[in-house]
Order: sequence, then structure tokens, then C-alpha cells
Amino acid sequence: MFQPLYVAATGLSAMEDEILNITDNLANAKTVGFKKGRAEMESLFYIEKSFKDMLYEAMSGSDTPPVTVEYGTGVRVASTPRDFSQGGIETTNNPLDIAVKGNGFLIFQMPDGTAAYGRAGNLHLDNDGNLVDPNGHKLDPGIVFPDGTTSVVIQQDGIIQAAINNETTFTEVGQINLARFTNNGGLKSIGQNLLQATESSGDPYIGVPGEDGFGSINQFALEQSNVDVITEMMRMVMVQRVFDTVTKAVQSYEGMLTSIDRMKQ
Repeated sequence: MFQPLYVAATGLSAMEDEILNITDNLANAKTVGFKKGRAEMESLFYIEKSFKDMLYEAMSGSDTPPVTVEYGTGVRVASTPRDFSQGGIETTNNPLDIAVKGNGFLIFQMPDGTAAYGRAGNLHLDNDGNLVDPNGHKLDPGIVFPDGTTSVVIQQDGIIQAAINNETTFTEVGQINLARFTNNGGLKSIGQNLLQATESSGDPYIGVPGEDGFGSINQFALEQSNVDVITEMMRMVMVQRVFDTVTKAVQSYEGMLTSIDRMKQ
């Protein structure tokens, strides 16, 4: 009797999740290296024998498969995959800013020793000279700059060179590696603009930038978010209209129930 209300509730819940996803995208429109997400829906239904078919079976004893009726029971969010398309590259004045142009993720070491992956290249030095991300996570393998470093060169293949005390000669201090996965969509978000490998993503393949299909490293540059604000606003308007329409359907059904109740009196 109340099945339409349940179906409407699933729709309203799904639209709420979609709005949450859009809001998150818009909130991170200026987050370096952020990859937008989307909510993918799937319909729900169950199959039921019609009364006519069940009566026919009862009277004839026939083993003929009955015609079935499918009833929709609503919708739910099936997954929230991220779009890993390239974001725009913005030039900066910071020699420690890097952008990955092409395939691959920067590798960071978490406090528990595990690896995390991201595209945000807004790096800086901590108090010990380690090259870290904005949250203090070190690159993996770690890169330490010697005291008195005055100039830094980061090549497209990830090799880092440093000059000390304004000298004209540069010394190699480390190598930035990249990681790629068979299924980027299987990566798990762990916050702080970082991702973690899962069974679905597969194990990471580690390589040198510019080789074996890996992207290149660009110094004095940052990859911006791939969120298109106008597209997200259009999605928001569409979701709002669907939400309003489902709400009106609920109101119509409530009116029908009220009419039936009056007929009983």
C-alpha cells in the first residue's frame, strides 16, 4: 500500500547523495590536483507473478512458466567513481611546485609507513629539509635537501638537483618516481587529497617520469582541479528539479490516500 512512498524515499535519498557529491566538487574547485567525483545510480526492482498467472497454475496444474510482472522499487547509489582526467596546468614562481603532465601519481609516505598517492604537487621543505606535501607527508623515496640550498632544478624525468650557497654547480639529491594502476577508479580516497591502493585498483607499478607511459614532471607548475564549475552548477539545477518532482509525486500519493480514507468513512 505504501510502496510508492518507499520508492520516492529512495529517490530523494539518491538525489541528496548527488547534491553532496556536487557540493564536494564545487568546494574543491580550487584544490590543487583534486579529481572530481560523480554518483552513479542503479535502479531496483522485484519480480512478482501476476494473480492471473497464479490462478491459471492452480486450476490447470500446468508447468508452463508464468508471465511475470516487474515492479520498480526505487534507486540507489551504486558507486561514486572519480574522474582522473588531466586538470589545467598553472605556472607558478615556486621552484618546489611540480605538476604531473600525463599518467601517474606522486608517491607519499604515510605516518604508519604505508604509501599514498596523489596529484597535488604543491610541495615544500620541512624543518629537516625533507620534501613534503602540504600536510607534511614525505615523498617516497624520501628527498632531503642539504643545508644552504639556494637553487633547485627538477627535471622532467624527476631528477632533482640542488645548488648550495649560490654555487653554479648542481648536485643530484634525489629522484621523484611515479606510480600508476590498472584501474584508477578502484583507488580509495583517504582524505588530505590522497588515495590508497585497493584490491580493485591493483598493485602500483612504479616508474620513472617520461618512460614506459608515465607522464612528465613540470617544475614551476601546478595541476589544478579538473572540476568545471559551470557543469557542476547545471547538474545541481537538474538534481533540484528531479527532487522537486519526486516531492510532488509524494504529495499526489498522499492526496490519493486521503481520498481513499474519506471513502471508507
